[in-house]
Amino acid sequence: MVVAMAVPTNTITAASYCAIAKVLRGRGRALLLSSLSPSPSSSVSVTICNNNNQNNNNNGRLPSPLTLSSFSRSTQSQWVPSLSLSFCTAAADTDAATVGSNTNKNEEEEEEEEKKKKDPELIIKEAAEMLDIRVGRVVKAWRHEEADSLYVEEVDVGEAEPRTICSGLVNFVPLHLLQDKKVVVLANLKPRNMRGVKSCGMLMAASDASHENVELLVPPEDSLPGERIWFGSEDVKENQPAAATPNQIQKKKIWELVQPHLKTDASCTAMLGLHVMRTSAGAVVSTSLKNANIS
Repeated sequence: MVVAMAVPTNTITAASYCAIAKVLRGRGRALLLSSLSPSPSSSVSVTICNNNNQNNNNNGRLPSPLTLSSFSRSTQSQWVPSLSLSFCTAAADTDAATVGSNTNKNEEEEEEEEKKKKDPELIIKEAAEMLDIRVGRVVKAWRHEEADSLYVEEVDVGEAEPRTICSGLVNFVPLHLLQDKKVVVLANLKPRNMRGVKSCGMLMAASDASHENVELLVPPEDSLPGERIWFGSEDVKENQPAAATPNQIQKKKIWELVQPHLKTDASCTAMLGLHVMRTSAGAVVSTSLKNANIS
């Protein structure tokens, strides 16, 4: 069976076609580049035949790389308008089928990458899915002994031991309101030493533009400590990818990418763009701050 196709171009010289030919040869050992020559119309014809259809004079090895001498002098100096490729394949050739399958897969992956480049919202959504945001419950809270603006909390996030987290909430949240409070915890940040206390996470809060009013995000009362929070509809939970490691979050600056897109809406619901921040018991909210930033 012979399949032919033309690849139009206005910017590739004859010399570039040699490089293209070498790439085609590298698609698989089942393919042999048997001829490369300029056609009368100043296009370049490439014929690739299945290895099983060739004689054994080369002992199954591919021919040596082609050079620019394969082209006529006049063709070398011209822009070549198109490339004609002829493929000779055996109908039942497994290797050739594999090469075709891999080529299709590569094309699909490239197409998917192009979509991501053109769709910033998708990039932000996938980055947010790498965050490990959980329902937490404050077990104990006290003032930091070395920092007037910090609380230290022990927070149950569904692990064997509570996490120690430092929060700059002294000027915004009375201490007694923290005790036994359900909170939202960003759990896969790298630990930070905050005035002698190792803080292993962050309590997420909403704030107005002036940062004069700050409220902790509130998960539903029936939500359970340790449950991972997601963005979107209820069925998204089943397809949540694994969270990134703290090192990956830091290296790829995931939090810095996602945070500017986190806000409350006009009903105080926490949102990532158009996607609701959600637990299995319902949406995450701020008590009273509308259209506020979340951090």
